[in-house]
Amino acid sequence: MEKFEIDTYKVHEGIKLSQERTLEDLGKSNDELKKDLEKIRKELGDFQDTLYAHGKYGVLVCLQGMDTAGKDSLIREVFKDFNARGVVVHSFKVPTPRELKHDYLWRHYIVLPERGKFSVFNRTHYENVLVTRVHPEYILGENIPGIESVSDIDHSFWEERFKQINNFEKHIAENGTLIFKFYLHLSKEEQRQRLLRRIRLKRKNWKFSPDDLKERKLWDKYQACYEEALRKTSKDHAPWFVIPADNKKAARVIVASILLKALKKYEDIKEPELDDEIKANLEMFKQQLEKSAE
Repeated sequence: MEKFEIDTYKVHEGIKLSQERTLEDLGKSNDELKKDLEKIRKELGDFQDTLYAHGKYGVLVCLQGMDTAGKDSLIREVFKDFNARGVVVHSFKVPTPRELKHDYLWRHYIVLPERGKFSVFNRTHYENVLVTRVHPEYILGENIPGIESVSDIDHSFWEERFKQINNFEKHIAENGTLIFKFYLHLSKEEQRQRLLRRIRLKRKNWKFSPDDLKERKLWDKYQACYEEALRKTSKDHAPWFVIPADNKKAARVIVASILLKALKKYEDIKEPELDDEIKANLEMFKQQLEKSAE
């Protein structure tokens, strides 16, 4: 943890996903990675207690990645030691009829973290420049003025959407939301193996869908869309991190380490001081409690 460099995984301006590693073990065994994660997530849980007491910031953790990238298990393992009320997970599926009555960012805005809490977005507002870009026909369901057919969805449409997302994140960052965005970078071969496991292992059958294979055929299109989104929306106040995801245990340690190291830089996040009058009478309060046990 002490030697961990956040910038190793932070998105740079000319990022090419084809040149980014998908496998990392941090030079450690699975047992060592497990012990590292246990220590880091305990510190993260303690930090959230302090964050709650401080009451001025919320933390938004965004997770994106291809199917089987390990988002669900990462959430389960990294946030295991949090107070259950201190972290809320939101998994965004196909928009509901009610959600489609609003702009595409509305359903994300209403579940942003309260001050003192973490919110984890399992898939995020970036689906609106990823899935919808690969399948532009989905945009028609949003009933946007001036968009009557797929042919109306041109380059300028996506450029404007990137601008809207950047403005959204800048606004919430300026109002106390600390933003971390993680792309779990999975190799195509590792995805194939994980999909096969879902078929071979009966207890994992429920996770498999034939649609996974249809989307897999669009792998290159998704990679191109991810690459552009990472380049255009990684900002100092809302950075993207590309996390090698072929080794799930290492990916969890990397994400947890980035969170802890970055959050510890906010030196103003600390427990509030007791009122002077209360502090001066702590000994009296202690004696009252000790006597009440007699």
